[in-house]
Amino acid sequence: MFEKYDVIVVGAGHAGCEAAHAAATMGSKVLLATMNMNTIAQMSCNPAMGGVAKGQIVREIDALGGCSGIITDQTMIQFRMLNKSKGPAMWSPRAQSDRMRFAETWRLALEANPNIDFWQEMISAIIVENHVVTGVRTSLGIDIKSQSVILTNGTFLNGLIHIGKKQFGGGRTGESAAFGITEQLVSLGFNAGRMKTGTPPRVDGRSLDYKKMQEQKGDIIPKKFSYLPDIQPLTNQKSCWITHTNDAVHAQLQLGFDQSPMFNGRIKGLGPRYCPSIEDKINRFADRSQHQIFVEPEGWNTVEVYVNGFSSSLPEEIQHNALRLVTGFEKVKMFRPGYAIEYDFFPPTQLRLTLETQLIENLYFAGQINGTTGYEEAACQGLMAGINAHLKNNLQDPFIISRSEGYIGVLIDDLVNKGTDEPYRMFTSRAEYRLLLRQDNADQRLTAKGHALGLASDERLALLHKKIEGTSSLQRYLKSEKVLPIEINKHLIQQETAVVTEKVSLEQLLKRPQINIAHLPSLSKKIQNNLSLYPRDVQEQAEILIKYASYIQKEEQQSKKQLSMETLRLKTSLNYEDINSLSSEAKEKLTKFRPSTLGQASRISGVSPADISILMVYLGR
Repeated sequence: MFEKYDVIVVGAGHAGCEAAHAAATMGSKVLLATMNMNTIAQMSCNPAMGGVAKGQIVREIDALGGCSGIITDQTMIQFRMLNKSKGPAMWSPRAQSDRMRFAETWRLALEANPNIDFWQEMISAIIVENHVVTGVRTSLGIDIKSQSVILTNGTFLNGLIHIGKKQFGGGRTGESAAFGITEQLVSLGFNAGRMKTGTPPRVDGRSLDYKKMQEQKGDIIPKKFSYLPDIQPLTNQKSCWITHTNDAVHAQLQLGFDQSPMFNGRIKGLGPRYCPSIEDKINRFADRSQHQIFVEPEGWNTVEVYVNGFSSSLPEEIQHNALRLVTGFEKVKMFRPGYAIEYDFFPPTQLRLTLETQLIENLYFAGQINGTTGYEEAACQGLMAGINAHLKNNLQDPFIISRSEGYIGVLIDDLVNKGTDEPYRMFTSRAEYRLLLRQDNADQRLTAKGHALGLASDERLALLHKKIEGTSSLQRYLKSEKVLPIEINKHLIQQETAVVTEKVSLEQLLKRPQINIAHLPSLSKKIQNNLSLYPRDVQEQAEILIKYASYIQKEEQQSKKQLSMETLRLKTSLNYEDINSLSSEAKEKLTKFRPSTLGQASRISGVSPADISILMVYLGR
């Protein structure tokens, strides 16, 4: 019935979709297996992509040739660049998406790829022969053979949904859980754990009083995620809204605490510290009289609204009564209540940096199965697993992004070397080289690599070269173009910065914190005309490179030092017990994690700088 596939992807969420697309685009014959063809790329929680550090990840996915950025651009209803008041290392794109259109567009993109086949059924087991995966077995007992298998099961592995005292099996509301895989993997020697997450109620937007809320509009001049010019930025945007809880809301919610699965001990899984439930917030921050609620529309035409900041597993009646005490929600009608979900995950320290498992060859894990949370975190893991599965099948070197090359590299390195004791979410603070890993330069960091893989198109590479040349050209112009005091002092006074007494270059002016490139066209018609020759993204990048030149240079030097350690290879077969000078903890941790480079070894908890020095001596350095 089935041919032998190069890659089978189990699960069609954000990780599974990117994995299937990447492997198929590179030339692999792929089977994408899902329990429900109608929920491919479903946004299970909030209808949004991007955010702090997450937006950088989406841009990196796009730069490599993935789809998440393009599909977000095609289906967004609002765009905002977060943290614009801070430095460029913190700027993070975020978009509200049309939930239904997002899923539909992803499915159509996958269907348009001739190398992808689909199968709708639960996968109950993987087929393993001599510690090598050779395919999957479906719940109907059908064996499907493949060279590689990528598991992207999300929250479905033995998923258990909680609403008050009620609990029922499910991977998402209205959908059944997946069984069999966890038990098999444990029998093969994998360690498994339990995590939990939650989602807020969805409500009828027609029942809300927006006049009582604060309007949150999109950017006046919106951008987009993809570096490709195919999709134009939004010209029309939908607003989001902000309101707050109050003491009355908190009191109502507290009435249900004895029925909360979190407080009565029925939920044992590890929960998200950075996206807590409303019960958690009230309990943890008892001194706060209010908590912010973001009211987010689910699409262009639907009336369904996502109540961001109100995740809950309390009884549905308690949720409803509490919501009616929120400003603007006095007459709210609920579509469905919030709930908590427990699910199985596998500590990611059992993986290689390629996301291949250490125990079973050609088996890859990506997404929430690795203990992460978030669409963006899942998508980039799926992309990397799909790339590496294809490369290994074709006897090519693995593709690994370093910590100085991308947030994707930071995420995977953190997971594999440090593990996680809570649902892992990306933040800018996790990256040592934030100024190098900006959202504006993801293409310069990664597109050439994606093109070499056969994933990023020739068009992308040509656009990259054009951008690099344009940025260099603009930098040269800004350095050479000089203006007289009489031309600029009036403008400098207006910007509350010191006047000049002699000719200065535009580059020198831009180094002042009060001056940005948008101020320069007003200096003269000549400057205005010259700057108009350069696109907005080129202008922005040139400005950043000028303003932060010394800081960027410093981070580049630091990253080169770290990179030198990444080139020092460690044999995975190395017997650390034979290296007497190593500490006992280092021997234990190095034996467990089996780092492939000295740099990777240096980031393992319990391996000290002294241990690294001993390894360098051992390697003859």
